[in-house]
Amino acid sequence: MPQKSRFSTSQTAYRAIGGVSRLALFAIASLGYQSSSTIYASETELPPDAANAAAETSGTVPIGSQIADVRLTDSLGKEYSISDFQSKHAVVFAFLGTQCPLAKLYSAKLVELERKYRDQNVAFVAVNSNVQDSLAEMNAHARKYGIEFPFLKDPSQTLADGTGATRTPEVCVVDNQLRIRYRGRIDDQYGIGYTKDQPTKTELVDALDAILSNRDIGSTAVSAPGCLIGRGPREPNKHGSGLEVTYAGQISRILQARCISCHHEGEIGPMDLNKYEDAAAWADMIAEVVSDRRMPPWHASPEHGTFENDRRMPQEEIEAIQSWVKAGAPRGDASQEPEPLKFVAGWQLPREPDLVIAMRDTPFDVPARGDVKYQYFVADPNLNQDTWVNGMEIVAGNPSVVHHILVFVRDKGSNKKSLNAERGFLAGYVPGTRVQMMPEGLAKRIPANSELIFQIHYTPNGTAQTDLSKIGFWVVDAKNVTHEVQTTSSVQPELKIPPKEANYKTTAMQPEELPECELLSMSPHMHVRGKSFRYSAIYPDGKKEILVDVPQYDFNWQTEYRLKEKMKLPAGTRIFCEASFDNSAGNLNNPDPNAWVYWGDQTYEEMMIGYFHISVPVDPTAGKAAELKKASGPKRPTPIQIFTMLDTDQDDRLLKSEVPKQLIPTFEKLDKNRDGILEKSEVPL
Repeated sequence: MPQKSRFSTSQTAYRAIGGVSRLALFAIASLGYQSSSTIYASETELPPDAANAAAETSGTVPIGSQIADVRLTDSLGKEYSISDFQSKHAVVFAFLGTQCPLAKLYSAKLVELERKYRDQNVAFVAVNSNVQDSLAEMNAHARKYGIEFPFLKDPSQTLADGTGATRTPEVCVVDNQLRIRYRGRIDDQYGIGYTKDQPTKTELVDALDAILSNRDIGSTAVSAPGCLIGRGPREPNKHGSGLEVTYAGQISRILQARCISCHHEGEIGPMDLNKYEDAAAWADMIAEVVSDRRMPPWHASPEHGTFENDRRMPQEEIEAIQSWVKAGAPRGDASQEPEPLKFVAGWQLPREPDLVIAMRDTPFDVPARGDVKYQYFVADPNLNQDTWVNGMEIVAGNPSVVHHILVFVRDKGSNKKSLNAERGFLAGYVPGTRVQMMPEGLAKRIPANSELIFQIHYTPNGTAQTDLSKIGFWVVDAKNVTHEVQTTSSVQPELKIPPKEANYKTTAMQPEELPECELLSMSPHMHVRGKSFRYSAIYPDGKKEILVDVPQYDFNWQTEYRLKEKMKLPAGTRIFCEASFDNSAGNLNNPDPNAWVYWGDQTYEEMMIGYFHISVPVDPTAGKAAELKKASGPKRPTPIQIFTMLDTDQDDRLLKSEVPKQLIPTFEKLDKNRDGILEKSEVPL
């Protein structure tokens, strides 16, 4: 967005999402792990004497065990025996899945490592133990990532069980005696919801170097983040609940209601869950993420607001999934399965759009590597009269390199350089947002003789790509529009986050007083250091009401929190936002804990924007709603207003710890008795 940014040289070298697009980030987050629990505490590997206690491998195959000599066929039909590789100093068995997003990220790295160690008598063997991955899909995966070493199909999980592997990607290194010397992750560059420019821990490389130099391996087992190996239907667990739960009877309906909008072919979810065979193959993974309430994703506190798009899964549905998995993922009577959900090809909304505008006539070339500055494309929709739209959807032409898109409206041929993007937009494509039609009578207005500006953030993925994105509009007759939908915001561009600060707090107040209107939804926006976000309404009488509280903000899921019932706001209401940031090393998403962080476009910089969407009555005479006007009072809130905003428990007192750092000097000045507590009576009006 159009603000001058300041950042350290170390940050410029960091690729905040490491060449990982919105699609990849969404897919990684769809695995459902919390970043902080992806690996052991503080990213510390298990010591050698505790290796066999690793959570993923406990009680299965101890380090030092000799694996059996099994025969498997590669994706092209050639047969191999494990003993065929015994002449090598070391063999790396890399367990991969064609749909697992982390396995995709690490496939290219495995190719690089194989080339590095090829002349040192080390063999790399890719293994696919997923029942849901076909030979054709394996071949396509090998071609895409340049895998030229053997890619074996392990249909009965014989090799996975023999090595103790449970996830993809996970590697098992054996020596020339076929003894397991290391098992676990490849390195720490990619995790669930974060990436690093370079790994800081390289367990696979360390293990190979130790074997080749005849040294002991320091870490012999490190937990591998990723997808559970898909094993499909199996014998029921004798200790199951005994409840009669089947895919046909209950699970298919739960998946349709909660999951399939994202998890179907062509959508952003990393696996298609439309069919029984796929759902059964992913059953263990589904049970894991819903049991821990990591999926479906939802980050708002239940204490404030009721939301139409609340994704939380009821406990009874979680228990049904758990019972189904314990029972062996039975299908039941297939004739009782619901009809598959139908989707419009290429669009989330229920019918083809009335108007489609591409960002330009020819694709944009995205380089293989490096930072790509925000790109701006001007498109002429050729509208000679005001056009009202009650549905909008942006479709990324190449989701593998598109991180996000905002579309703006301005007068045709305008020389205005600033889009004022932090204050509002026409439509957006950001992680985690599902589009939908506006309620009856509501629409956004595109003025006559306007042009569209596509602001696109590209993230290179290691190979040269092209993109041609577009936006679709669903047009509604102006006579059927009673309220104009407007997008505005409370924004704080004056960010100055100190190095290693784990809880930097700041606030923002919209500069306008709202007219009488209805609040529809709220869309908080920060980057990877974002920690929490809260919206409150400050009413004309000074009373405050919390609208939505997001105690654990997640950059990978930039949810629009849509109110179940439109909320009437009296004229003069203002929206107040509070946010916190974590710039410490404890934040695994943090690109550089030692840097001062300021406002800026790139993900290694920060933003604090509280977008919100309101509906304002259309003036029949003007044919549109009135524009928002600046507040008539002081531009900045008064001390007593700030006190009221920060006094979240409404006990008429503030502790110093409750106050943002930039307000500490004011706090100390007003705290006359120096007791570290600011009473309401001490604050001037």
